[in-house]
Amino acid sequence: MTEVTYPTLPDTPTSHLPFSPVIRAGDFVFVSGQASVDASGQIVSDTFEGEFRRSVENLKKVLEAAGCSLADVIQTRNYVRDASDVVEYNKLYREYFTEPYPTRTTITNCLPPSLRYEIEAVAVVRK
Repeated sequence: MTEVTYPTLPDTPTSHLPFSPVIRAGDFVFVSGQASVDASGQIVSDTFEGEFRRSVENLKKVLEAAGCSLADVIQTRNYVRDASDVVEYNKLYREYFTEPYPTRTTITNCLPPSLRYEIEAVAVVRK
């Protein structure tokens, strides 16, 4: 039977919404959408770059709680509020993820006015 855990660290971003930030099922790690929020889950509005970086830094913290890093990510789903930010998104994405890149889906024009970017991920725990 596959062990399922809900790892956290003291600085793992939390939310008041009903979801787990991260679930580890065997060697797979599933991360809920990470946005530009502080440690208590409050949205921190910023430029697209600022929100992108804060979101990915939150992703890194959540992955760390599960024993992973960005290098272990095998899939991302990305939500970009404004299609006009896609060029900048691709540039910034390359700063955090390198070849061979994770599989990726990007959806635009889909977030509320309070958010510019959100990322969710699947990672694998390497032994």
